[in-house]
Amino acid sequence: MALFQRRTCTTDIRFAEVARRLAVAADHAGAALKAAIVTRIAEVAPDWSVADLGGDGSDPTDDYPDSARAVAERMIAGQADRGLVICGSGIGVTIAANKFNGIRASIAHDPASARQGVVHDDMNVLAFGANLITLETALETLAAFLQSEPSSEERYLRRTAKVADIEEEQS
Repeated sequence: MALFQRRTCTTDIRFAEVARRLAVAADHAGAALKAAIVTRIAEVAPDWSVADLGGDGSDPTDDYPDSARAVAERMIAGQADRGLVICGSGIGVTIAANKFNGIRASIAHDPASARQGVVHDDMNVLAFGANLITLETALETLAAFLQSEPSSEERYLRRTAKVADIEEEQS
């Protein structure tokens, strides 16, 4: 059986040794949902600390690339284990976040998709469309994302290694 090394943008600190860290940011369209999630995150993820990186809705020039950059840079620096980005549709923040090496962002508006994104695809940034998801569903989906761990099965490691190879080729 071939072994594939998981490539990640986080540090090698074992998660059981420290509180897990979530970086969160939103553009102007996602600010209200972000604020509501940050207020209630301890209900669904008590073992996670939250770094709110901005987007309060007061500035219409808080654009989705800015929030995606804030989360991605925090993760690449090893200061966050996972990320949450929010815009109106979830599409813009996903596209922008995926421009950063080591970031594997995807939209998920239900717990099953969020769980599978982590387990099968090593997703490390979750994106929400604030215009498309309720607060309760967002909290359930975020909980599934944060409670899931990437699979160590060879087929998933092989696939994520291929994605990392593509990323390296394009750098």
